[in-house]
Amino acid sequence: MSASRAGEARIVQAVHGRHERLADPAYQAGLTEELKQSYGRAGLIELYGRFAMGDGVVDTLMRKAIWQAIARSCGTGLQVAGGAGFKHPETFEIGNGVFIGAQAYIQGRFDGTCVIGDNVWIGPMAYFDARDLVIEDSVGWGPGAKVLGSAHTALPVDVPIIRTDLEIKPVRIGAWADIGTNATILPGVSIGKGAIVGAGAVVVSDVEPFSVVAGVPAKFIRWRTEADPVLDISRGGRS
Repeated sequence: MSASRAGEARIVQAVHGRHERLADPAYQAGLTEELKQSYGRAGLIELYGRFAMGDGVVDTLMRKAIWQAIARSCGTGLQVAGGAGFKHPETFEIGNGVFIGAQAYIQGRFDGTCVIGDNVWIGPMAYFDARDLVIEDSVGWGPGAKVLGSAHTALPVDVPIIRTDLEIKPVRIGAWADIGTNATILPGVSIGKGAIVGAGAVVVSDVEPFSVVAGVPAKFIRWRTEADPVLDISRGGRS
């Protein structure tokens, strides 16, 4: 029998959260500027389709360069996995050392705000209604987790709901928070610093800093403490 018995948990060091962020290579800024000058916003969006899916060196480099060229601002050390997509990326403000997982999608709005802080890790197939969204530094975002930042008013009642006005509400995710796999954050919700949202939770109201919430709808479970055991409720394959 191996030293680690079947089903026994083990603890290893985080990768993304501890990784030292190196400066982009010298040619990166020049490539980004050349793309910006040569293609413009519409051209960059079209060009992105040629490199969106591959995992090779060129595809990876071009995805990063295009995001940097088209975003309102974008730091160094960005990683964009295959299949990640966007709408209105010109409204994005992206910090340093951000990872965006495979097939994640960030849907901005032409007059919106989308801020992603330093060292944020976004898991595969995450979805962001990013019309008015701020994610602060060092947030872990589990695979498949979602932000819903707007909803139809459903008024008047004598027309189809999809024809009624949208009400946009700000969503704020505090620094160090951890959002579990397949969790959903509803419009107008703020997640406090260092809070943990359990896997599959539906968060309908604000979450206090350094608290743990879970369930549908999400409810307070307890406060985080230094004596916490290793938590399983929000894990999602994050590194």
